[in-house]
Amino acid sequence: MAVFFSGSELLEIAIGIERNGMAFYQALADKTENKDVKDTYNYLAGEERRHLDTFQGMSDSLGQAKPPETYTEEYMLYLKVLVDSAVFSNVTEARQKAGKVFNEIEALDTGIQVEKDSILFYTELRNLVRERDRKVVLNILDEEKKHLRQLSELKAESQRM
Repeated sequence: MAVFFSGSELLEIAIGIERNGMAFYQALADKTENKDVKDTYNYLAGEERRHLDTFQGMSDSLGQAKPPETYTEEYMLYLKVLVDSAVFSNVTEARQKAGKVFNEIEALDTGIQVEKDSILFYTELRNLVRERDRKVVLNILDEEKKHLRQLSELKAESQRM
């Protein structure tokens, strides 16, 4: 089996995904006047921030990916394409998507879908990492599953109100 990613490379991708998700939820918070709804979106942005910090800490403990010297720029563009083809393509798209959301349930549904997409993304990528880096992928999957559970619980609470 071919190996394409190290754990640190995967963490760089995860950091980009979380950054885009944070922009999505922050844009929703900025858009609404309703305090309760704004609080929910700020909570979700905070969760994305926490994930970003978690993945950054994991990355710091592993060290940075070291692309071959002759391919540094091309390599970074490659990682950007991976991030951009994941959940949101970039921060601008995340904000635009937030602008099209009309209510709290729709925002939570979008967040749930984002987390499901992330779980699928990381599940597929775990097969592309070296055996010694597989634990990093499993940690990422655990974080994404936890986030999905939190969003699902928030949606259930919102529907009871």
